[in-house]
Amino acid sequence: MARTPPDSLFPDYPASPDDRFERHFSNEGFGPVAGLDEAGRGPLAGPVVAAAVILDPSRLINGLNDSKALSRKKREHLFEQITANATVSVAIASPQEIDATDIRKASLEAMRRALQALPVTAGYALIDGRDIPPGLDCPGRALVKGDARSLSISAASIIAKVMRDRMMMRAAALYPAYGFESHMGYGSARHLAAITEHGPCPLHRMSFRPLRHD
Repeated sequence: MARTPPDSLFPDYPASPDDRFERHFSNEGFGPVAGLDEAGRGPLAGPVVAAAVILDPSRLINGLNDSKALSRKKREHLFEQITANATVSVAIASPQEIDATDIRKASLEAMRRALQALPVTAGYALIDGRDIPPGLDCPGRALVKGDARSLSISAASIIAKVMRDRMMMRAAALYPAYGFESHMGYGSARHLAAITEHGPCPLHRMSFRPLRHD
């Protein structure tokens, strides 16, 4: 039985992401439509990375999906396709900013920055999740599971994930004791053991447990 999302203009989830939302808002006069998503809400270390993507309707990319549903090799391949055929921007919120606010606010702010950084002005934003970032320069709509429903959001999820993974690989070279290359900052057993042995580094989110001490 098809499920109807509470935020949907359409009767059910597509089998894979499509451009129905992008076409709808473009036809309503709001184009170009940008998809927004982020990567890195859950890790104990590293930034949260957001991306904004405006797809070219004449050059839609095959194989787009929620980045979590794709292999690393597939994400890297699609990353190259997206950056070659779409308008893309990336923004971050640092661990220090996450600690100073909270991960939800920092993630929304990173998405707002990514939208603002696009080299063309978006007329509408589709945002993965339940929240619309405050202060957007255009109207927007939040889509629950948007990275599995909207092509532009799925493209943004891939860009954000690949960029964050690359940042964490560079972090691994700077702080080799933590093994960031194997867990990307998530709370794996290896990571937790390294924190116990070496203490936190400047990339750790001190507001996250078990780093936070009330």
